[in-house]
Parts: sequence; structure tokens; C-alpha cells
Amino acid sequence: MPDVKTMRTPGMKASRTLWKGVTMAAAAVVALLAQTDIGAAQTAAPIKIGILNDQSGVYSSITGPGSVAAARLAIADIGGSVLGRPVEIVVADHQHKPDLGSTIAREWFDVQGVDAIFDIYSSGVSLAVQRIAEDKNKLLVVSMASSALIGGKQCSANGMQWANDGYVVSNLTVRGSAGSAPTSWFFITVDYTAGHSIEADASRMIKAAGGTVLGAVRFPIGSPDFSSFLLRAQSSGAKNIGFVGGGADMINAMKQADEFGIRAAGQRFVPFSMTTVDITAVGSQVAAGMPLVLSFYWGENEATQRWADRFKQATGRLPTDPQANVYSAVLHYLKSVQAAGTRDTAAVLAKMRATPVEDFFTRGARIRADGRLMRDVFYAEAKAPGQMRNPDDLLTLISRVPGEQAFTPEQQSECPLMRR
Repeated sequence: MPDVKTMRTPGMKASRTLWKGVTMAAAAVVALLAQTDIGAAQTAAPIKIGILNDQSGVYSSITGPGSVAAARLAIADIGGSVLGRPVEIVVADHQHKPDLGSTIAREWFDVQGVDAIFDIYSSGVSLAVQRIAEDKNKLLVVSMASSALIGGKQCSANGMQWANDGYVVSNLTVRGSAGSAPTSWFFITVDYTAGHSIEADASRMIKAAGGTVLGAVRFPIGSPDFSSFLLRAQSSGAKNIGFVGGGADMINAMKQADEFGIRAAGQRFVPFSMTTVDITAVGSQVAAGMPLVLSFYWGENEATQRWADRFKQATGRLPTDPQANVYSAVLHYLKSVQAAGTRDTAAVLAKMRATPVEDFFTRGARIRADGRLMRDVFYAEAKAPGQMRNPDDLLTLISRVPGEQAFTPEQQSECPLMRR
């Protein structure tokens, strides 16, 4: 009987040759499919976010390029990609023009495939873009904007507010500056939506506490000279001169108020919405004792200082409160996309609302139905030069106020979403 282990036939040799060819072909197909998968992953449509803010105007040092840097840090901390897709940023300057902001938002949503827009720092632009985000079923997260309409009568399920608004700035500044005793005020207010909103909120709170508002003047954004406004405020005899404005306007007004001897004459110059940038610009001698309302300060603890050091390494300067809040908002959005397993707006919004916000300076904060992030907020005051341990030691954190006590009470909200 032939040995089957050594038996050879022409047919068997042909079969082996054919099988070898089939195997090689299959291997080639597998390799091709693998290359296709790799190529598809490499060319997967990116997750795009937009940073829309003041890149060159009076508020550019508060938000501007620094907000873009903060967003990049958030993307780095999420690993640079989500759901296998790279995360990209597009940037534009709205120049505080609602029509320009609207045009940019439409182009981003319709043409560039942007999923969410962050920052803004302008009430008029925020209101315009929020309407477009709702119409296009996209997402808007405002870092700071003062108008009560954003989270009130014109609130949107597609819009969120991450940091300060006019109510909390008015609430804590009036309470912190005046204490429990009724007092008198005169306002110097920037002539646009945000300024009007803060002045209105503050005036209501002053009168509710038994104080009086003796008058107000309005100035156009970008005013270089505040002498006539300060003279009217001085002549009113008000104990507190409330300045509602920001950026270069606030810096100019603070310097000129010091030159006019406002404090030396017994009146208090009270800037609403002052930032650490303003203190650095005018110096602690001028800013000493003036109030700030903020949710982030690098000197709060070791974690906030470490993040500030990272930001400074990337930008050459320390971060502002709005810039830190852009980081927080972008990070929470990307975490929510990852957890939802999709870029679908409804699913991401649901995940953002269902998940507490946790990052280096936010602890367990939740997003209310009106889009308000109910985070803790600080009332702080600028240190005098003799109180500072180093040039960056700018603030004394006077009190930490829970979101429920700081922001518009739920029962006072005019947002229809709060009644559902």
C-alpha cells in the first residue's frame, strides 16, 4: 500500500499551486481593506468648533486670541481627537456687530461644518447667534454676556451661558460695595445692550436695598476721554460712581477717575465687570479696593495656578476669567460628544445637561434648563501694593457664593424653558 505521506500526483501539485494563489490574493484583499480603513480614519471629517469673539478691539485682551489658546488646551487635554475624529478650531472677529456675527455663524454652520460656537463676549452678537444656532440645530456656549434676554425671554435650548452675566455682576458688586447700608449711586454706562442690562439690574437691586440712583450718563464704546462723564458723576454727590463698561474703556476711565481725585474726595469709583487685565493695566495703586466678580482666579489654589502656568507658557500672559471659562466649556462639550458617542446636537446637549461639569476650577456644577451653568462665583477686591506678595498677587477673594445665591433665581426667570 503506498505511503500516503510521500505519495505525489500531478493533480495534487496543481491543487497546491491553485490554493497558494488564492491565499496570496486573499492576503492582498485584506491588506487593501486595512489600508482603506486606515485611510478612512485619517480622512474622517473633523469635529469643528468655532471661537467667535473680539480679536482686535477693546475686549481682545480679555477674550481674543487668549480664548483660542484656552480652547486648544482643552483639546489637548481630551487627547486631540474625539470618536476617532480630530478636533479643529476656526476663529473669527465679530467686531461687536450682530449682523457680522450672524453672517459668520451661518457660514460656519452651513459651509464649514462647525458643530458648536464658543465665547462671543457681546450681548448683541450672542442674541443674534443664539437664534441662528437654534434654527440650524447647532450649539452656542457664551462665556460671558450681560443681557438678561439671553437666558431669559429669548432663551434657547441650543444656548448656554458659562460664566458671568449682568445679574450676577450687579448682584455681587452692589452687595459687596454697599454692604447692608442704603447708599447713593451715579452710573457711567456704555451705550449698548450689555451696559443697559447691567445698569438696569443694578438699579433695581440698589432701590430694593433702600438706596438711590441719582443719575446716569451713556458713552459710546471706544471712548478715549471720560472727563465730562466723571465731572457729572462728581457733581451728583453720589457716594458710589458705578462704571459699566470694559476693556480699554474701563482702563481709561479708571486712570482718569484717579487723576480726578474721586477716591480722595470721598466718592468710590466702582467698576462693574473689572478683570485682572484691567488691574495689571492701571496698576494696583489705582485699582486698590475695587471689586471684581469672577469664577476663576489663578491664586485660588494649586490646581488653578498650575493651569495658569500652562496658559502663560503657551501665550506669555496669565489667563482671564472668560478665557478659563472657554476652556471649561470646550472641555465639557468634547467630553459630552465622547460620552454620547455621536456629534448629534440633541444627544450632545442632553449629555451636557445630564453630566456635572468637572474641571480644574469647576466642581459639580450643573446646567439649568435656561442654559445657565450654576457654578460658584467669587466676590473679590483688588489688593493695594503693600498687600501683594508678588506682582501676580492681585486679588483678595472675599467670599465664595454658590450659584443658587449668585444668579437669577429660578422663580424670577423669564425663560419659557424653565416652566416646562
